[in-house]
Amino acid sequence: QVQLVESGGGLVQPGGSLRLSCAASGRIFTITDMGWYHQAPGKEIELVATITSSGFATIADSAKGRFTISWGSAKNMVFLQMNSLKTEDTAVYYCYAKTRFVPCVECDAIVREHWGQGTEVTVSP
Repeated sequence: QVQLVESGGGLVQPGGSLRLSCAASGRIFTITDMGWYHQAPGKEIELVATITSSGFATIADSAKGRFTISWGSAKNMVFLQMNSLKTEDTAVYYCYAKTRFVPCVECDAIVREHWGQGTEVTVSP
């Protein structure tokens, strides 16, 4: 199992910046991807950004040019740097991790998704 703990949310004015952090613990050696999703009030959860263990990043169109995702040095933390924040970025941001584990030589891989509890980001004048 992998546990995820987010931090860094808060209240910021439009045009401001926030940096979200997500710390993973447990069987971190099984992590293949980490990232961030968000859910705005009354809306479905949406991708914000993900990054693979090799460093390939996927950024939502709404976040391109403003948000950057990166690994920490030990690959058990992922950061989301959010600049030029807009009111429409207001949401609960959830950390996400995908793990892949092959329990035996002839076994199929076990792929699982893990989620943090979420951290609130409010962008308001």
